[in-house]
Amino acid sequence: MPFQRDSYDVIIIGAGPAGATAAALLAQAGKSVVVIERSYFPRFSIGESLLPQCMTYLAEAGLLDDVVAQAEKFGFQYKNGAAFYRNGEHSLFDFQNKSSAGPSTTYQVKREHFDQLLAAGASAYGAEVHHGFTVTAVDFDDPNEVQVAIEKDNQQQSLKGRFLLDASGFGRVLPRLLELEYPSDFPVRQAAFCHVKTTLPGGQFDRNKILITVHPTEPELWFWLIPFADGTASLGVVGGTEYFDDDDTPGQALWRRVHEEPHLLTVLGEYEVTRPEQMITGYSANVSRLHGDRFALLGNAGEFLDPVFSSGVTIALKSSSLAVPLVLQQLNGADVDWEQAYTVPLRKGISTFRSFVKGWYDTRFQDVIFYHQQQNEIKAMICSILAGYAWDSENPYVCETERRLRVLVELCQTES
Repeated sequence: MPFQRDSYDVIIIGAGPAGATAAALLAQAGKSVVVIERSYFPRFSIGESLLPQCMTYLAEAGLLDDVVAQAEKFGFQYKNGAAFYRNGEHSLFDFQNKSSAGPSTTYQVKREHFDQLLAAGASAYGAEVHHGFTVTAVDFDDPNEVQVAIEKDNQQQSLKGRFLLDASGFGRVLPRLLELEYPSDFPVRQAAFCHVKTTLPGGQFDRNKILITVHPTEPELWFWLIPFADGTASLGVVGGTEYFDDDDTPGQALWRRVHEEPHLLTVLGEYEVTRPEQMITGYSANVSRLHGDRFALLGNAGEFLDPVFSSGVTIALKSSSLAVPLVLQQLNGADVDWEQAYTVPLRKGISTFRSFVKGWYDTRFQDVIFYHQQQNEIKAMICSILAGYAWDSENPYVCETERRLRVLVELCQTES
């Protein structure tokens, strides 16, 4: 399909969850929107276990009904919580027992279908979505329009827009082109993963939850098991690069470690690899700023923490929910303080997730997760964060994350 115009109100780079929800919201507000996506959908992506907070943002964008209606067709698995296992210890967090208001359940999704659904929904609202294009340059010299150079099949052209949103995820288009990349303060970690066909036999695990398993001797190594409703599951191992051999193939990196955890093997039962093993390294990322003259970064294009608490899609959707009203204000001629209205609130939730991720890898938060005398009130607050409600200002573990977590860790360690 050819581009319908030369100039748009908003150009969005990337048709993943952040880009699709932003496009849907802007199109419903009557703005002309074009989404430039490098890949052809459907395409695989990690980040398959959603958090309940996502449902609020999908509903806000008018895309939730399509997801619910197509859940069975695409094997989306109903999800109501998270299960943790460490050396014989089990811990369950039921999202329906969280302290924050909002949805308590969600789905575990195959992203090739989920992302395609969202992009199709944005198109149905009037946004143009074009696949197979690579953004090669951006130009802000014109004070009234941003010029974006794109390429497809060695053919180059340009588009103009009044505002530019980068939702390119790990592609990180604007951070590269505008030299915004900033070193992450997380150690370099590696993830190896695949999809398997398995019935998850023996009643060892509630498939309505994601299973997070700690390696029996290396607590900084952990495994994810994400069931889907079609009898398959996503399986992965994550840890610092020091825990893997330099010459490991993705399969060796994954299965050598999986075979060191007997409980995980029992949960898996007989399995067949249905999507070949893959590996990514050094995925944590940061930027010097999330906005600038007529542009803003959404989701993983701005910052990605770690997959341990499945926060990636939630942060992506939150970023589009925060950014779109500000884009509309700016397009309507208002002065917008992007730092205070976008960066500060978005990074508040990211900071909350960050503290818990760091606590997981230094094992302090693991001690909280597996504490045997959990108080219901405190557990409900922690459960809210695990459910994605990292922006709930009424939750003390959001308002004073570091201090509250430190005190909680000391309590759990003292009484253990």
